[in-house]
Amino acid sequence: MKLSFHGAAQGVTGSCHLLECAGKRILVDCGLYQGGRELKEDNANDFGFDPAAIDFLLLTHAHLDHCGRVPLLVNRGFDGEIITTAASRELARLIMLDAAGLQEEEARYLNRRARKRGKKADVIVPLYTTLDALNALEFFGRTAHYHEAIQLAPGISVTFMDAGHILGSACLLLELTEGSAQRRIVFSGDLGLSDRPILRDPDKAPAADVVVMETTYGDRQHKQLEPSIEELYDAINDTLARGGNVVIPTFALERAQELLFYLHAGKSQGILPGFLQVFLDSPMAISATEIFRRHPECYDEHTAGLFARGHDPFQFAGLHFSRETAESMAINQISGGAVIMAGSGMCTGGRIRHHLKRHLGHSQSSIVFVGYAAKGTLARRIVDGAKSVSIFGDQYPVRASIHTIGGFSAHAGQTELLAWHQQTGNPDSTFLVHGEKDSMSAFSQLLQNTRVEMPQLHQVFDL
Repeated sequence: MKLSFHGAAQGVTGSCHLLECAGKRILVDCGLYQGGRELKEDNANDFGFDPAAIDFLLLTHAHLDHCGRVPLLVNRGFDGEIITTAASRELARLIMLDAAGLQEEEARYLNRRARKRGKKADVIVPLYTTLDALNALEFFGRTAHYHEAIQLAPGISVTFMDAGHILGSACLLLELTEGSAQRRIVFSGDLGLSDRPILRDPDKAPAADVVVMETTYGDRQHKQLEPSIEELYDAINDTLARGGNVVIPTFALERAQELLFYLHAGKSQGILPGFLQVFLDSPMAISATEIFRRHPECYDEHTAGLFARGHDPFQFAGLHFSRETAESMAINQISGGAVIMAGSGMCTGGRIRHHLKRHLGHSQSSIVFVGYAAKGTLARRIVDGAKSVSIFGDQYPVRASIHTIGGFSAHAGQTELLAWHQQTGNPDSTFLVHGEKDSMSAFSQLLQNTRVEMPQLHQVFDL
């Protein structure tokens, strides 16, 4: 048995782990690197293994940094079976097609700009195309149901458990037999928080011999949720009082739906004014919201009860869904009184960059960050206090009020991560992934009675 790490190794994006057992090669996630130009180039590099040799791809969830390179994997020869939950299957389809479209659009834009500047035309190609994404969908096979074991091969089974991170997210328990050796390996995927709206709490971690776990927030706690909600309401009301708009870079999955939930509550309770207009300017987030409505099996008791009584927490007066480009452009005519939610959350693509161009330089406006911003991203540069930033190759001053509200994260904080690891018992080995080096190092100091590894990219371990 061997375990190797081909993404999110001493970094936060690009999750991709390879397990070899009894002649089978099982990939856990195949995510996109997100961040600066260097990470973009990493996406096009070799995977570190032969895609054609992979028998199974198990997707823990549908975030771009966990499923975003699946079309490239297929393009380079993968012809095995992709297994995930029903909700993740729908969301992954949405994410991959959107990513392909954005890459094609960016390639066209950069090539047009190159031609205008007299440079060689058509030198930039997308990482993968819409056709590649559609081809990848053909390889999704069996649907995983929480707590039901799936037999992959003789002596190899996988059980998906609710990770409570986003809709359909899962931790994976792989039970392996090779000759006389037996191992129980658990992959955390991305872990969520307990007592959050919409989704059920994460399942208890199973006992395991080997643990592969994320450490996104391994070095710190989150802000409490209630103060974070109040901070959001205060930021909105203060901006409205100045006559400006609030721009929220929004992850299409989970964060957009959670914000709609709280904006609905704020308006219904009179905390936010009735005249407030809310624009969800993200075709992907709009489609994701529709997918949320189709998967009540993932809801917590409160949210399931709302829908059962005919109350849709994702719909309220003053909410506008902007699918078309013309609708998005029309939002720019609104000088004040609006909340504009657009993707992507790290400002690496999508419509948010156009809204930032419009609002960053206006002191009456606010930019509110409610999610993680990886190093090298436009979001991180703004959060870190840049006086000006480059968008589409042009510099824009930062004069808007910048708010960073940490309590909305869909990731478990240090306390929750440690509690989850303790539930696994005393594993022989723990591999820390999906975290920046400082976060991993801090979390590793808290772990006892287990050998801790922080693998480097493409490092292989004999289990």
